[in-house]
Amino acid sequence: MSDRPDLRGALRVKSGTKVNLSKLDPAETHGRQKETAEEEISELLGRMAQLQDKLWAEQKHALLIVLQGIDASGKDGTIRRVMTAFNPQGCVVAGFKVPTGEELAHDFLWRIHKRTPGKGEIGIFNRSHYEQVLVVRVHDLEPKKAWSRHYEHIRNFETLLTDSGTTIVKFFLHISKDEQRQRFEERYNDPKKRWKFSLADLEERKHWDDYTAAYEDALSKTSTDDAPWYVIPADRNWMRNLAVASILTATLEDMKPAYPPEPDLPKELVIA
Repeated sequence: MSDRPDLRGALRVKSGTKVNLSKLDPAETHGRQKETAEEEISELLGRMAQLQDKLWAEQKHALLIVLQGIDASGKDGTIRRVMTAFNPQGCVVAGFKVPTGEELAHDFLWRIHKRTPGKGEIGIFNRSHYEQVLVVRVHDLEPKKAWSRHYEHIRNFETLLTDSGTTIVKFFLHISKDEQRQRFEERYNDPKKRWKFSLADLEERKHWDDYTAAYEDALSKTSTDDAPWYVIPADRNWMRNLAVASILTATLEDMKPAYPPEPDLPKELVIA
């Protein structure tokens, strides 16, 4: 039996604990090796595909995957590598940018709720309702009295979803400041990646400490038994992908999706 720690247990933020990101190594591998990671990931993706097929056929439950992380933490890369396991027919990716005028005319969860997955579906949020306690907080878009109440709003919203049959799993992609600098430099120096680079990213980088504090509070205040956060060490892409795939596979297995009973059909059937 392997003596490597179970990634779901090792990376989960236990309900009621205070997160200190400075004590969590973004380059940690938890005993995994790059040389064997791709084979492990491929096996996990195969299992995920089988489980999604059952989830789609059963049409009883939904899975919501939330991806959060500072700029260049690898949200898009995670979707490209890990979520390829899912059949697009039953999987929808939603990205949340600056709210539109119509969205601002409603409560902050209005635009989120209508993008949550229906029964049988898997929904992936590339950024999410958590921006309301991250960007809004860091840039003083609301007074503290307002945004500090959103933690409770978010917990209640996620309880509503889980009570309605949606399993929620939330990933914070944790990278170091040095790793972000290297990734920004790679984007700038590579003509094929330069389109992803923005000077606004450098302005956001100046708020690194503020974002760290905001993420620590969000992770601490909203990781619950029903909607847990996982802090994914994301300095190494292969480790990030392995960790996310491992946790998603275990989460889907816990949902125990199953094919519905076979319909009552004649023993013999001739199709003209």
